[in-house]
Order: sequence, then structure tokens, then C-alpha cells
Amino acid sequence: MSRHWTLDDIKWADFDASKVDQDILRAVKAAAMVEYNAPDYVTYLCNVFSDRPDVKETVHRWGEEEVQHGAALARWAELADPDFSFEAAFKRFRDSYKIPTDAIQSVRGSRAGELVARCVVESGTSSYYTAIKDATDEPVLKQIAANIAADEFRHYKLFYDQFNSLGEAQPSILSRARIAIGRVSEADDDELACAYYSANTPADGSVPYDRARFAKAYEKRALGLYRKQHVDRLVSMVGKAAGLKPHGVIMRIVGSAVWAFWSMRSKRLASAAV
Repeated sequence: MSRHWTLDDIKWADFDASKVDQDILRAVKAAAMVEYNAPDYVTYLCNVFSDRPDVKETVHRWGEEEVQHGAALARWAELADPDFSFEAAFKRFRDSYKIPTDAIQSVRGSRAGELVARCVVESGTSSYYTAIKDATDEPVLKQIAANIAADEFRHYKLFYDQFNSLGEAQPSILSRARIAIGRVSEADDDELACAYYSANTPADGSVPYDRARFAKAYEKRALGLYRKQHVDRLVSMVGKAAGLKPHGVIMRIVGSAVWAFWSMRSKRLASAAV
């Protein structure tokens, strides 16, 4: 196994402030929060798989790399905006958002379902950071995003392999599809909205938190990054996790429908004052 990249491998000296896009910067600040918050998910997943040291080993390795992603994005954000303090923003986020780390059973209904949901998340992050890489002209962010996207694709495979080797009854294709759709629909939940709010509003609390408003603000910046090839990749990976043929007719139809919807949604949000 090759050595995993570190922050020292990033060519920080190549940073070019003139090529920082402010909307991408806002999205990156929020993403840094979510990535850096991985230890809570490690605790939760290790509780769910308490008797499976093989899965727990995968989860711990995943968590360490997610924290590194957050640290890399945070360092870049502080270069791009010298007034931004990741530490202070992350504290705001942690004070406002928490997952149930004391849970001992999967909120997905089964441990197999939990792994399907993890695959869906990694599908989203892999395509998202690929979209950031392709959208930005800033060379340091381009390198960071490329590294993270590759990691997230590998994480998808890690969880997918664990799903296939779990040795427990697997959900039906219909159940897996429901879990996948349910996890995708959580993209507008409190986590991303709160992360965006914590990273992009004054620390004095003069701007009140509104979940719908800040979920929309994050969505506006995120959806604007995607191109059809990113959506196609996302849909095929989610389809595979759901037990469908990733490049079959059904997924091609779904991919076209998702792209049409996202394009329309992105155009609508582009004119919104959020």
C-alpha cells in the first residue's frame, strides 16, 4: 500500500490569492467543518459495529483521513481569507450540531443498511471534490480537492467491500434503494446548514440561524460546481450501492433526470439572495 498523502505534500507556496472564487471559498469553509467532525461518526460507527474489529479498523482509518481532509481545507481557507479562524468557526459548529454518539444500533435499521448509507455519502463526497477540482483555478485547492476526491472514492470501496463481506442478511434491492434515497435526501439537513452558517456568518451571532436559509445558501454554492460528468459518476456509484447496474439503462435515465433537476435548481438558486 502506498504512503498516504499528508499536509506537507501540498504545495502551499503555489497559493494564488487572485484565483480564489468567493463562492467556492464559502463552500470549502463549510466542508472543512463537516470533514473535521469525523471523530463523532467514528464513535457512532464503532458502537454499531462493536463486535466487528475488521469494520472498526476500516472506520478508524477512514476517520483519520477525514480529519486530515478537514485540516487541509481549513488551512487553505485561512490562506484564502486571513480573517477566517477555523478553530473559532469549528467551535461554533460543535456547539450547535451533534450526532447521537451514544447510539448502539444503526439509525438505518441494520448494519448492512448503515454500510449502504456510508457508500452513498462517499459517492457524494467523491463527486463533490472532483467538481471542486474541476471548477477552481486556484492551484493549491485544485491539488487538495484531487487528493480528497481520490480518498473518498477509495473510502467508497472500503465500505462497499465491508458490506459484501459482512456475513449478515443483506437488505433487498428495494430496501437498499430506499436507504440510498433517504441518505441522499438528508443533504439538506442541519449538518451542512449549520456548518455553512458557522463558517460564513459573524461570530457575534448578529445573524440568526435559519436552517432552511443556510441549507439553501450552501446548496447554491455546491450545485453550481457540478457538471454532467460529476452527476453521472455520483448516480452510478449510488446505484451500485443500491444493488443496481451502475451503467445500466435505469441509471442512465436516473442520471439524466438528476442532471436536469439539478441544472434547473442551480439556475433558480443562482438568482436567490442567499
